[in-house]
Amino acid sequence: MIVSGDRRFPFVLAAAMAVRLECMGEDGVDFEPYESFLSADETTEWFRAWTGNRELNGDDFRVFGQDGTGGYAAFWLVRPGRELAEQPVVFLGSEGETGVVAREMGAFLWLLADGFGPWEAVASYEPESDWAPHANRDLAALAEQFNPGGRASAVVIIARAAQEFPDFDDTIMNLCR
Repeated sequence: MIVSGDRRFPFVLAAAMAVRLECMGEDGVDFEPYESFLSADETTEWFRAWTGNRELNGDDFRVFGQDGTGGYAAFWLVRPGRELAEQPVVFLGSEGETGVVAREMGAFLWLLADGFGPWEAVASYEPESDWAPHANRDLAALAEQFNPGGRASAVVIIARAAQEFPDFDDTIMNLCR
């Protein structure tokens, strides 16, 4: 686990969240980025409320945004000794939805560039849904700069994350009371 009191975004995440803020409401993606990570106290308060388990803390998460219902997008600090950018991105929804949406920040940037947010990555859409992803050139340029050669479709990114972390939902649900 990364232990750090620093709650500022790494440069590339801050840049991506700034682009994301510019297109909110225009692309149908339900993702509202923050300007910095939630504080340790706010993260612990949220995680305890979400799980109903007062014995937990939020040290394994760095929350950086939410959907319209209050579900959180976060880095899950599950890879010991690895940098934040190498940690998986997860979503814990207000209605109990959970999922690993990207294996690491580079893949997450490509997911955003492909027109998906964290909620869209874990939600299942009916074929008759009127939502369709809209690629974002600015986010694609940022993803290419940070993760050259890492381009993949949102479907592939989501599948790779689920394959690497198939027990995420069970892990989180086992913490719930």
